[in-house]
Amino acid sequence: MMNTLEQTVKFDINLIHKYNQPVPRYTSYPPATELHENFEPIDFRGAIAAGNLQKTPLSLYAHIPFCDAPCYFCGCNTVISTRKEIAEPYLGYLIRHIEQVAATVDRDRLVQQMHWGGGTPNYFSFDQVERLWNSFQKHFTFEQDAEISIEVNPRSLTKEYLQGLRDLGFNRISFGIQDFNPQVQEAVNRIQPEDMLFDGMRWMREVGFEGVNVDLIYGLPYQNLETFRETLAKTIALNPDRIAVFNFAYVPWLKPLQKKKIDPATLPSPEEKLQIMEMTIETLTKHGYVFIGMDHFAKPNDELAIAQRQGKLHRNFQGYTTKPESDLLGFGMTSISMLQNVYTQNHKGLQDFYKAIDAGELPIERGVKLNADDILRRSIIMELMCQFELSQREVESKYHLTCDRDFGKYFADERLKLRQLEADGLIELRQDHIEVKPAGRLLIRNIASVFDSYLAKNETGRFSKSI
Repeated sequence: MMNTLEQTVKFDINLIHKYNQPVPRYTSYPPATELHENFEPIDFRGAIAAGNLQKTPLSLYAHIPFCDAPCYFCGCNTVISTRKEIAEPYLGYLIRHIEQVAATVDRDRLVQQMHWGGGTPNYFSFDQVERLWNSFQKHFTFEQDAEISIEVNPRSLTKEYLQGLRDLGFNRISFGIQDFNPQVQEAVNRIQPEDMLFDGMRWMREVGFEGVNVDLIYGLPYQNLETFRETLAKTIALNPDRIAVFNFAYVPWLKPLQKKKIDPATLPSPEEKLQIMEMTIETLTKHGYVFIGMDHFAKPNDELAIAQRQGKLHRNFQGYTTKPESDLLGFGMTSISMLQNVYTQNHKGLQDFYKAIDAGELPIERGVKLNADDILRRSIIMELMCQFELSQREVESKYHLTCDRDFGKYFADERLKLRQLEADGLIELRQDHIEVKPAGRLLIRNIASVFDSYLAKNETGRFSKSI
């Protein structure tokens, strides 16, 4: 991937206005909206058995849902409480969930990646972190160079806690900045003094984390072009390895807390949000970060940037990853598992999650079993999302599309839509190749959506706009 704004992405305001429609983020295909409650848990067990037979590598996710206080922008499934004692019973059920699933997974399947998210994983005391860590180590076999990451809240961090995480084996870490501006922080209930953030980053480097990711959000109350330019300057001074810059989706009909706590009159206009996004891409690219795609940036020597240059970037419910295709097992309430032909989501309520574990049942609330067409389309969508190009011949070979039903015939309707995208300069179609052009990289979700057979029947209000 070349490292200038002109070479990686072209900001075309007219095309953005034309294509800025609600579409999935494609952390999976089919999207999570297709999971349904009449899913049969036997299909989950069958998918694990198939993975055992094929020795498919593993990726693990643990959800720690607790937070001391709500962040008004947040769309995650969280439990807000200052009573830290509520974490102890959850930890017990989480460990039982690990034991329940691990009993069905062959021990010679190697874990390539593990991530703890939330919520706030460092809501746990270090003793609780250590017990959860030991449970995973007891029941799964980790590759020696496995990527093991954790999200932390900088408002409740110490250097000693970070040293403990590193000593256990965590090698990547992520924390949310959102915005450095005090007025913005107060408006979203996320007050983090600048010194706190710089101290936290310094500690992370001193204890030896191999990679640090930070999150920013644009479109928050009281943000404008100049204040966010200052936030970017301070973020660059932090020198993280990866930066995620998310678009704030104001959806009060879905998130009652937003309706209650955020005055829409304080939000930047759609035009200013686009200006902020353009300035962000230009600024980060100018300072050496590679535009990976959508809202992610990485240093040129970071694994994500290297994997994309080599055509080896992947994507799952956790976002972009360097690890090859694996089975993702999600543990804890609301966690999502993503197996080769089955996706599931656990119960979103604590008590429902506890009740299922007590009954000896898989705590699955909903799921979906993929058919052959889903798997074919998933491959195409993920290739476009990650590599910005697609070889039709490779798709035909991998999925055994024959001459009487080759790529062009199988996707005849989609080809018509692709021609329109080509006419607008978003892609280039060659005899065997689809290449996303610089003007299309910001609109990659729209391009990928051409191959989404579920999109037409979905309510667009369930998705955020592509920009």
